[in-house]
Amino acid sequence: MMSQSDTQEMEERIRDLLLTPYNNGSITIATEDIQISRILIVKCDAESHQTRKGLFEWPTTSGGKNASLPCPKNPNCFATRHCKLCISTHWLVPDLQPCSLLVETIPDLDHVEVTTDNALDVVAMIEDLLTDHTTLNYQELLTVLKKLQDVVNLNAVTTKLGQALINIISDILESDSNLLPFTNTILNITEAVGDRMEGYEGSSTLAAPAIAIAVVDVVPGQFSKLTFGVSSDCEGTKPEIFINRYSFNGTVAFISLPSVLQHNVPQNSWNQSPSRVMFQFYGIPLLFRNNQRGWRLNTFVVSASVTNVSSPITNLKEDVKVMLHHLTPNTLYKDVQCVYWNFNKNNGNGGWDDSGCRTFNSSVDYTTCLCDHLTHFGVLMDVSRTQVDLASEQILTIITYVGCGFSSLFLGVTLLTYTAFKKLRRDYPSQILINLSLALLGLNLVFLVDSWLSSWGLHGLCVAVASTLHYFLLASFTWMGLEAVNMYFALVKVFNVYIPSYILKFCALGWGIPLLICILVFIMNRDAYGSHLYTDGLHTLEPLDNSDNFCWLQDDVTFYVSVVAYALLIFLFNIAIFVVVLIQMRHMQVSSPAGNHRSIVHNMKGAASLTLLLGLTWTVGFFTWGPARIFLLYLFAGLNSLQGLFIFFFHCLMKENVRKEWRIHLCFGRFRLEENSEWSNSASTGVVVKPKAKPPRSSVPSVRSVKSSSTDSTSASSDSSQRNSSCERPNLDLLVNCVVLPRAQRSTPGTGTLPSHRGMNPTPGWRDHLLSQQ
Repeated sequence: MMSQSDTQEMEERIRDLLLTPYNNGSITIATEDIQISRILIVKCDAESHQTRKGLFEWPTTSGGKNASLPCPKNPNCFATRHCKLCISTHWLVPDLQPCSLLVETIPDLDHVEVTTDNALDVVAMIEDLLTDHTTLNYQELLTVLKKLQDVVNLNAVTTKLGQALINIISDILESDSNLLPFTNTILNITEAVGDRMEGYEGSSTLAAPAIAIAVVDVVPGQFSKLTFGVSSDCEGTKPEIFINRYSFNGTVAFISLPSVLQHNVPQNSWNQSPSRVMFQFYGIPLLFRNNQRGWRLNTFVVSASVTNVSSPITNLKEDVKVMLHHLTPNTLYKDVQCVYWNFNKNNGNGGWDDSGCRTFNSSVDYTTCLCDHLTHFGVLMDVSRTQVDLASEQILTIITYVGCGFSSLFLGVTLLTYTAFKKLRRDYPSQILINLSLALLGLNLVFLVDSWLSSWGLHGLCVAVASTLHYFLLASFTWMGLEAVNMYFALVKVFNVYIPSYILKFCALGWGIPLLICILVFIMNRDAYGSHLYTDGLHTLEPLDNSDNFCWLQDDVTFYVSVVAYALLIFLFNIAIFVVVLIQMRHMQVSSPAGNHRSIVHNMKGAASLTLLLGLTWTVGFFTWGPARIFLLYLFAGLNSLQGLFIFFFHCLMKENVRKEWRIHLCFGRFRLEENSEWSNSASTGVVVKPKAKPPRSSVPSVRSVKSSSTDSTSASSDSSQRNSSCERPNLDLLVNCVVLPRAQRSTPGTGTLPSHRGMNPTPGWRDHLLSQQ
């Protein structure tokens, strides 16, 4: 041993030698600042080193020396390792080149025992083995995961060991392997890595291409809101973690924990590690079993948990908010379902469950879920229906908007025609038609401007537009139902029902019921109306999707109850009335002479007109599923977007009395028709008028209806009741144009009372008499 004075003398001699300039004639080297430190560690300690070529027990070796050991598989060859002498003397990487592999395949890991000393070496071996495998079979997965469990269970996880474990799990997730039998095992290993993490302050993040975890220490009683966000590319690789930060550029997952969670955080004790919240992100959806037929996981999976809790955290008073990015954009707004991973389903293999989770909002690119517990969260999308390709989607959009535009134009013409000419709106069906046309016109106009108004970015305006669109849609359905009610009274209850203020009561129902429903919706759920853009914005999150927004109902339950169920009830009733009409007209045809081609055409025209008035074309929407979905969507879009055009065609263009009013008031020259002309007195009722010089007086007492239900009766001349009419074979067109809803009449002195027509056979003579009263 050197004494202190000898050591100082040695340092001075070294310094003097180093400070002396060096000059060989061509170059000169001079030193200015010299620091001399004493090497305190001069030996490398004994060390065990587990490798794929075997276990090497390196002995204590002096600095600057080499150690040699025989290779475990071929003892005639030797591995060497140098002990580097320096300020901190340490072992260099061993030279194992002469040795042969002892652990050549993954099954060979079964012979390797994991200890606290070789844990990191075993992890490195596994990582090295996985580089040669793109696919792992069942037995290989079982071996690797068993070794990872041993490593986690035997050791406190340092940051270095934790990162190595996460890298291995990421490699397994990215391999083309069947991971479904091991989903719970992989989730539990990842959970254990976060639970046993040590050597960090406050928080720590570990990320790999297909997985990421973050742990945050929390102090019970001081816990407030905590958020976890993951930004990644579209394939889930290279995730970036954000704790308590809002960065939504490329955000694929986001969790917001409520402040009430602090009541579930256990108090720290002297023998326990600090309480912490752990977040996990999985960028490979194939890890999770899809146990619901027709549904597919359409998001990455994210989870949150609290360490050191004695039981799972459930039934939170405030919901955990989870927002997930869709892997496939939901451009068709298919059904989505917020779910969590239930470890106990499928006989312990795990599966998706929706208990305690509900969908708060869903747009093309994102779905927001609300859950009352902590676990692994995901979003399933219904893929059972036939996909609509982009070209069909664009064509359907064009058909819808063009059809609504044409319908709006011709509904406006229809309304102007019936309101401008008093004779056309004297009867009940015409007044009901006016209200139906007004409701459909409002529906089409609001629909056309909806997206434009939504782009203004005003939430209040969007709510108003959505509620107005909902109102006009319900009003249209209601007036279609009232058309059927009027037809029922006219056909089944003819001459036996008197309803005071008939049209006034219809208006109260037709416009009042939809208003009541919209008010109830707004009272029960203030967030029911709006758009995906504004719904997200209301909760301090930036808009996440760039899709076209549409102001409409945002709650699925509200939509199905207030729209689908309501429409279904009305259309079932309308179908029943339509069937009754067909049966009644069939009876009239049976009791009448054989018809001709013209009556068949009239029947077809009447059936088409009834179908449109009763809104039966809307029922196509209930069958837009299965292989014929694309065709039915085209049919639905065409028929219903052009409903206004069809109404104009059947109830204006094909109505003789309407054309007569046009010629009287709108035409000039030789096309103009004089108001007292006898050009057409029967309109389109199928009645052929044959005037005689001296028509016989009818012996049947005249019964006049104050309000005839025929839109054609207004064109009949004032003396038509004195003409002898002969009718052709009855048809559906006759019903559409001539169904009567007369009011009950007071009998005048000397005329007697009118016998009831209920139960009478609808013979041609009865129809002649009925038409003559119009």
